[in-house]
Amino acid sequence: MSETISGASSCLCGSVKITAKKINPNFTVCHCETCRTWGGAPFFAVQCGTDVKITGNEKVKTYKSSPWASRGFCSDCGTHLFYQLDKTGEYNMPVGIFSDLKGLAMDMQYFSDQRPSYYCFSNETKEMTKAEIESYFSSLA
Repeated sequence: MSETISGASSCLCGSVKITAKKINPNFTVCHCETCRTWGGAPFFAVQCGTDVKITGNEKVKTYKSSPWASRGFCSDCGTHLFYQLDKTGEYNMPVGIFSDLKGLAMDMQYFSDQRPSYYCFSNETKEMTKAEIESYFSSLA
């Protein structure tokens, strides 16, 4: 991440607070079935690296959602907090959790071959298919 911004937020009920020092303003969208099931829509995420402070950890529940990552949410209100890569510890967080971010741009769409036919985005972005994603993460194991 070359240019980054910082942001602070909390879950809906305020039990969990997040501060991210290095948010990449070029956000990603994931169309995989897991992301769409988790949130009812594609997952719009900003990459936050590892310089993330989370308070209220006793309210954070995690779920191992793939061979390479886990998802975190608030156990009180259910707010989706993060998608965290196991190997690097890097966080991807919902772009909407940070209400005051400026200069955002959609940069990449993951699992583009799993995007349902009932929506599309006009933004021109890079795209990766399921096979490309699986190949990339298996090479990191």
